[in-house]
Amino acid sequence: MSSLMKEKAKILDKEGILRAITRIAHEIIEKNNGTDGLCLVGIRNRGVYIAQRIADCINKIEGKQVSVGALDITLYRDDLAKACGQPLVRKTEIDFDINNKILVLVDDVLYTGRTIRAALDALIDFGRPKTIQLAVLIDRGHRELPIRPDFVGKNIPTSKKESVEVRLLEPDGRDEVAITEKD
Repeated sequence: MSSLMKEKAKILDKEGILRAITRIAHEIIEKNNGTDGLCLVGIRNRGVYIAQRIADCINKIEGKQVSVGALDITLYRDDLAKACGQPLVRKTEIDFDINNKILVLVDDVLYTGRTIRAALDALIDFGRPKTIQLAVLIDRGHRELPIRPDFVGKNIPTSKKESVEVRLLEPDGRDEVAITEKD
């Protein structure tokens, strides 16, 4: 967390994140009548970890593995020209066929919708899924594009001057969601 950002509130702890992911997994199974043709693709970085956790949860519930991929959207962003310096491009790892599949796109926080728009553009380069659904851990509002999630862990109303920080064990050493604000 930047020294200019002050933590206002913890929204979810480790148990809260687990409950949200478990609920999302159940909702995905229910909406799709099981796991046939189901695959998950997480948006780098934290969306990949959340997608893997959802897949693990689905496996515990249904006893079936679903494919999980990782999507880098850096070169599809509409603000790439504004970015300072050289953008950090990470690897996209989708080693399964997405054609005619039920694809659940997973991200940590849904805000303006621009990240999801970029992800949709990137996914189409890999094939034509039967359907694309969206799962997010946090929906904080303030959409600029007509994008709505199918599965939400928690809705958190925020102001535009606030930020939502998702911290996960894998990259950050702890599981929590906090609202921060500029000092």
